[in-house]
Amino acid sequence: MIADNITSAESLWRSIRREADAVAAGDAALGRSISLSILDHPGLGTAVAFQIGQRLGTDSETRALFTRIAHEAFSASPDLVEAASCDLQAIVLHDPASKALLPALLNKGYVALQAWRVANWLWRRDRTDLALLLQSASSEQLQVSIHPSASIGTSVFLDHATGIIVGASVSIGDAVTIMQNVTLGRKQADGGRAPTIGRGVLLSTGATIVGDLKIGDYAKVGAGSVVTQDVPAGCTAIGVPARLTNCPAESAPT
Repeated sequence: MIADNITSAESLWRSIRREADAVAAGDAALGRSISLSILDHPGLGTAVAFQIGQRLGTDSETRALFTRIAHEAFSASPDLVEAASCDLQAIVLHDPASKALLPALLNKGYVALQAWRVANWLWRRDRTDLALLLQSASSEQLQVSIHPSASIGTSVFLDHATGIIVGASVSIGDAVTIMQNVTLGRKQADGGRAPTIGRGVLLSTGATIVGDLKIGDYAKVGAGSVVTQDVPAGCTAIGVPARLTNCPAESAPT
């Protein structure tokens, strides 16, 4: 278990290796797998690149391609590795079911988010076809489809990570938790504009937010809710269509 603060990717990697060494020593059947996934790698970036290739690829050629692309991105942009470190720590800090770093690193939601970070890196360098190929592979293999043009902060947690759809131009802030079957997308009636999700927001199972809407910092959207209006900071939105409740006094609707 890590402390309740954010540490560097390098320091985090040392903790992951200690966990991996302990697992490999305690269970010989897992030794080879742990070596391939963790112990054979010099750092977090290469280990995550390997996971992206293994989880998104369907044959040796696509696994090698996706691993190579991810390694290129992480090597060229160390900030992606630091973002991956923050995302990993967020899982352990905020998910009661996650007691260690190693299982969190192998979690498919974590891998899907890092695959998006690589796809976004490609998108911003006008390598759009390759970016969309990564998105398609993540959708097919991990059931998480995040458009490469979306914007996502750090310390983000995709919990259960099944049926998640994040459309083009969606903006998601830091420390957001997204449960399964959540849809965020554009609405043509709003001129094709997409939702903006603030810092520390919780999007519960089956939430739908489509169009030019703003979800304020630390707001919550309840399970199965369909949001049709802005949600002020700190409020909870529940129902179909969603109504506001539990708002702080300063942001309560009048």
